[in-house]
Amino acid sequence: MTLILGIDPGSRITGYGVVRDTGRVCEYVASGCIRTGTGELHERLQAVYRGVCEVIHEHGPVTMGIEQVFMSRNADSALKLGQARGAAIVAAAEQGLAIAEYTATQVKQAIAGSGGADKQQVQLMVMHLLKLVQKPQIDASDALAIALCHAHHRQTLIPHGLAAARRRSGRLRL
Repeated sequence: MTLILGIDPGSRITGYGVVRDTGRVCEYVASGCIRTGTGELHERLQAVYRGVCEVIHEHGPVTMGIEQVFMSRNADSALKLGQARGAAIVAAAEQGLAIAEYTATQVKQAIAGSGGADKQQVQLMVMHLLKLVQKPQIDASDALAIALCHAHHRQTLIPHGLAAARRRSGRLRL
């Protein structure tokens, strides 16, 4: 049984989701959002860092999946998103979590079967896969999708002996 943390980074709202991978199914543990407010960027990044540390201390995951930055039209937004990712990655790395990164397309493909799925489709599949009766907030749903994607990739890597290599190398880009 492995606890997996999924992070959907953002400079204003960072979603998190924790699932328990039993090897056969994934079970919902927790999800929510780290809201950073409207302060200066360094204050918001500190809130992301502290929020991720708090989630790790509260739930005890051993591995984390996080979404990679995608390039948008607004370079400033992409830069801030990258900085929020960095704060979350440092928080997880300091706690000794193994970290894997996934593109949005990889997450959508793993959860909804299509790399072009929209947020609502992903949210409905997360609800179905985790047997949730209420819709989680969209950022939390995205984070749960990342955690589920990470669980699926781990299950694929373990039979090939690649999961151990991933722990030795720290971060692995899939």
